[in-house]
Amino acid sequence: MTAPERPVQVAVIGSSECSEEEALAAAEVGGMLAAHGAILISGGLGGVMEASCRGAREKGGLTVGILPHAGEGNRALSVSIRTNLSHARNFLVVGSADALVAVGGAYGTLSEIAIALKTGKPVFGYKSWEIAGVQPCETPEEAVLSALAAAHRQLTRRTPPTAEESP
Repeated sequence: MTAPERPVQVAVIGSSECSEEEALAAAEVGGMLAAHGAILISGGLGGVMEASCRGAREKGGLTVGILPHAGEGNRALSVSIRTNLSHARNFLVVGSADALVAVGGAYGTLSEIAIALKTGKPVFGYKSWEIAGVQPCETPEEAVLSALAAAHRQLTRRTPPTAEESP
């Protein structure tokens, strides 16, 4: 008997303070992820994180915020994970994702990108950091479709052991 495939988890990363253009793009990214049945992972705060979660929730999606503190996250979170880890929570955001979409971003976003690239997670950027390893995308839709395809590939590589293979 094989286990059912779980939904893919895509992290949407970006600055907690963003432009209106970045917020609109992030909301579009979140909505598209939800429409495709993906779970949206974020840092749970404002800016790109909140806009992407809001877009996902408007389409009935599940949003998970991995917060840097013990307080409340943005209002569009379905689940809040309070870590008290400050910026170290970026490792959890990346580790929880099958792929990442970066929208804009500052140094915190850059740190998440670096962690993702170091750990072999695919990163797709929309108007984000232009560095080796980040796949630049012309539109939010391109970023989402690319991330979803990569996330599904990541899932098929990590199939759980069968009963015969388990210790």
